[in-house]
Amino acid sequence: MRLVFTVTNDLVYDQRMQRICATLAETGHEVTLVGRLRRSSLELTSANYQQIRLFCWFEHGKLFYLEYNLRLFWCLLWRTFEVYTGIDLDTLLPNLLVARLKGKRCFYDAHEYFTEVPEVVDRPFTKSIWEAVARFAIPRVDAAYTVGPALAQIFQNRYGIPFQVIRNVPIAVNLAVSTPATSNELPIILYQGVLNVGRGLETAIAAMQHIEGAELWLAGEGDLSVSLRQQAKDLQLETKVKFLGYIPPSELRNITNKAYIGLNLLENRGQSYYYSLANKAFDYIQSAVPSIQMNFPEYLALQAEHPVFYLLPQLEVDALVAAIQRLLSDEELYQNLQNECREAAQDWCWEKEQERLKTLYAK
Repeated sequence: MRLVFTVTNDLVYDQRMQRICATLAETGHEVTLVGRLRRSSLELTSANYQQIRLFCWFEHGKLFYLEYNLRLFWCLLWRTFEVYTGIDLDTLLPNLLVARLKGKRCFYDAHEYFTEVPEVVDRPFTKSIWEAVARFAIPRVDAAYTVGPALAQIFQNRYGIPFQVIRNVPIAVNLAVSTPATSNELPIILYQGVLNVGRGLETAIAAMQHIEGAELWLAGEGDLSVSLRQQAKDLQLETKVKFLGYIPPSELRNITNKAYIGLNLLENRGQSYYYSLANKAFDYIQSAVPSIQMNFPEYLALQAEHPVFYLLPQLEVDALVAAIQRLLSDEELYQNLQNECREAAQDWCWEKEQERLKTLYAK
């Protein structure tokens, strides 16, 4: 079948869509991935599927979403696919409209609870617009899936259609090539992902005032890039906090392998984060890196299967400092978590998860 997937982000860094598209192309589908071309975008790497990037004059805000959706509608209108898949709510409407015009099917891939992310939930007018889009579009799709059981249940209850679960787990890592910090290097506390509001990054930087003998590495960029760098400077933490910028997925894996502790510190600022199941949590597991996670429902559920995390009861500087110091000093605890990561990595990997994806599109 001819399949198209659409996102609003730069395709170079989208590991999730790279996995999905490559898997379906290997299965025999003719796959196209449409994303965004930014002024700072790097060259695309070759892939077994077609990649299209749309340039927009507006970089963010309502005008960006309006412009991108219009450009996406026009792009899809001149191409015919058997299945049009909108990735998250911000690209769903053009897919649904074109699919209905052409008598084709439309799928919905909900990577997050879009109307409940911090950038939306605290802005009533913006939220009302996206909720209207959701109420109109989601009940009309032919199939839908999301990244975790909790969100799947919420979506099913709210929109009245079944949601399947396809978790955002990475390709299995050959841990023989892992290169953790040696005795001559400072342990690395790693955050990988966008530097956006609600990620607990301000707390992580503040905690480094009380952590000795370790470095905090932030791999990514985002809306808080400038303010976080300024915070580190104001606290005189330039030697303890390193900003790595955007890292291509092929290089990010090597950095994750070197980390001693991983961070995923989502704030409870909307149901999207509270019920999230972040891909970075699985990336840390694949690299056998014990990580600090919030004790939100999905991470509690994973912990019941494999105790791989150090769960944080509340996002406060003192609590985070205590957690980091415990993992740095308690070798027995650290080793137990690392061993559990190695076991869990065999179950929570793309090689197993992709079978659900293949079945969904085979139908």
